[in-house]
Amino acid sequence: MRRNLDRLANETFDLLIVGGGVTGACVARDAALRGYKVALVERGDFASATSAHNSKLIHGGLRYLKNFELGLVRESLRERRVWQRVAPHLVRPLPFLIPLHGGSTKERTTLGIGLTLYDVLSFDRTWLDDPAQRLPRHSWLKRDVALAEEPVLERPDFDGAFKYYDAQMYSPERLALECLLDADAHGAAMANYVAATSLLIRDGKIEGASVRDAMGDAAFDVRARLTLVATGPWSDIFLDQALGKKTAHRILRSKGIHLVVPAVSRKSALTVAANGGHFFILPWRGHTILGTTDTAFTGDPDSVHVTEDDIAEFLGFINAEMPAAKLKRSDVIHSYAGLRPLVDEGSGDTYDASRRAELIDHKEDGVEGLYSAIGGKWTTSRDLAQKIVDSLGEKLGSAAPCATKTTRLPGGAIDRIEDFSAAQKRAHRDLDGIDHLTRMYGTRLDAMLAEAGNRPELRQPLGVTGDIGAQVLFAIREEMALTLSDVVTRRTGIGQLGRPAADVLARTADLMAAELNWDAPRRAREIDTVTNSLVVSAP
Repeated sequence: MRRNLDRLANETFDLLIVGGGVTGACVARDAALRGYKVALVERGDFASATSAHNSKLIHGGLRYLKNFELGLVRESLRERRVWQRVAPHLVRPLPFLIPLHGGSTKERTTLGIGLTLYDVLSFDRTWLDDPAQRLPRHSWLKRDVALAEEPVLERPDFDGAFKYYDAQMYSPERLALECLLDADAHGAAMANYVAATSLLIRDGKIEGASVRDAMGDAAFDVRARLTLVATGPWSDIFLDQALGKKTAHRILRSKGIHLVVPAVSRKSALTVAANGGHFFILPWRGHTILGTTDTAFTGDPDSVHVTEDDIAEFLGFINAEMPAAKLKRSDVIHSYAGLRPLVDEGSGDTYDASRRAELIDHKEDGVEGLYSAIGGKWTTSRDLAQKIVDSLGEKLGSAAPCATKTTRLPGGAIDRIEDFSAAQKRAHRDLDGIDHLTRMYGTRLDAMLAEAGNRPELRQPLGVTGDIGAQVLFAIREEMALTLSDVVTRRTGIGQLGRPAADVLARTADLMAAELNWDAPRRAREIDTVTNSLVVSAP
């Protein structure tokens, strides 16, 4: 995958996508696989905002049943199975436990009915060839059985727990990247660090966008028959600026924070009811993700971050409901915040707001050929992309039918994930982090390892995450990584569990500097940027 700016500047495309998060990535993939000529620009790195800063779940949305959003739940459950099929290395089943307390028969009955309906709506959860990907029905675990599985559930009034299953992403950043890699393989022209600065308007029609390359400061126009804005929490801001007026459809922004701490649970995700909502304790890469909050955010989307008050309040909720966790501020090794772009329906309520998505035709704002995608969630992003391309295809003319429901992603051509993982362990006994690398790359693993060539040092670990030097070169040469942050926080797992040790950052920066011809000041700036971005403030 290459940044081909010449193509962007000199060709006319069927579709220009502004925004390289999961929505833009899925639309680019879908349209390219159908044979449309696709361009995509992203002002930062791909999947670097909302698409990365989430709970890493592919789920049906059990709580949406409370709002009787049966259609959304069914859609989500169907899409969960699609992701499991097309990316089995990156999306795997995850058991959840919902603890009950105080002997409430009504609560147990109500939740049992909800989980039964969840099972009914996910009737196709076993329609997968790989037995390891099939999801069981929900069940009730008595107190002693539940505590044997997850001792952290212990408290005097604990009665037992419901157990059900959803799925988890190993790396949302890499899942979005594989969608882009597939789009690239089918002819899409894409570039990160290229910002759309304005829209090209002639006679009331949008003909693309003016863009600027942040890496070289070049400015040029990208021309396209149709333009889709998929900038998530920035959508209405971008459109207001580009059109010079307030557009009709608005975004309700919901701030969600996550904390990464040492392992709290063993194998299961745990649901914690608190503050009128719920949180999850999620096992992930030998650690635990605590997430997520859900509060309205009205500031500059670029300024969202985790505060010390956020951390203190969140830990207080968790410890109050699950005292055996005994979490302290010093346990927090990493934190991140993101914004959910929700369809603004006027209530201002972010927790109960619908997670539905919309495709907006901006002819009501006085222009033709301009569309925006708002709302939605990770789980249903592929389906949203299919609907978007179906709709835009009516304007662009006929093309091949959608193929993303069954086409494996570049690393996903795996029939049985456990057999595949075992084979990689046998083939690469020298790599302590082979499980991690297998999850990150799937069938692209050997291509990545080939970057080591005859340099054994590139197969040596970079820190404690299981990552190796060959990944750094692969990220630059094949995955459009341009900065140290791209490599550390998105292409690899080096910085996904918090700030790496200084020597690890230095070694990674050395590899990038040699490959990209960075001078000493540029190398130092790159290290400073990563160091500052991954700081967890002292307690």
